[in-house]
Amino acid sequence: MLQKLSESLRSSESNSLARAFSRLGWIGFWAQIVLGSIPVFLVIYAFIFTRNASSGTRDGLQLVQYLTIASLLVLAFTTLWSFRYTRLAKRIADPERRPSDLVMRRTAWTGVVASTLGILFSMLVMLVEVAHLLFYFLKSPKAGVPVIQTTGGGPTSWVSTIDIMSIMGLTFTLFGELVVLIFSLWLLFRTMVASAEFVHAARD
Repeated sequence: MLQKLSESLRSSESNSLARAFSRLGWIGFWAQIVLGSIPVFLVIYAFIFTRNASSGTRDGLQLVQYLTIASLLVLAFTTLWSFRYTRLAKRIADPERRPSDLVMRRTAWTGVVASTLGILFSMLVMLVEVAHLLFYFLKSPKAGVPVIQTTGGGPTSWVSTIDIMSIMGLTFTLFGELVVLIFSLWLLFRTMVASAEFVHAARD
């Protein structure tokens, strides 16, 4: 009788976990597809419509470029990892293929770590970019209207819409990683609670 009760409890909890992994996995996947495509469209727009005027824009930092690439790579990884949640949900729903609690927690932990790294990279890039823009505007007159800078007969540089578009793209990327982090933390919590409830019921 106790064995049947434990099996029934585990089957019910497996179905609940499977629905959670499937639902949050698909939401996270499509949310990142939409949010991740916005920076791509902004880059394409900037390349097509502003490539002839790019010679005088302010110089970017190499570190920012590397961090931006790392942030986009992490976003691609977390998008694929959200899709992995949906595949894992099918295994959880199947009693014969159900993965162990350790595998489920490890999968959720990977999503947490990856999305946290993505948030860190995006925040670092935004911090450096905003600080760089602030430096340029501090060099301008008090009114802040002129943004074209000429220093000692050197090359002319200016702050353009590309800079704002870059920060906007990073904001969307940051939001996508935040969504994945919240979903991964919730799935981790669900797997830990489900495992604890099953162990407690088995002991009773």
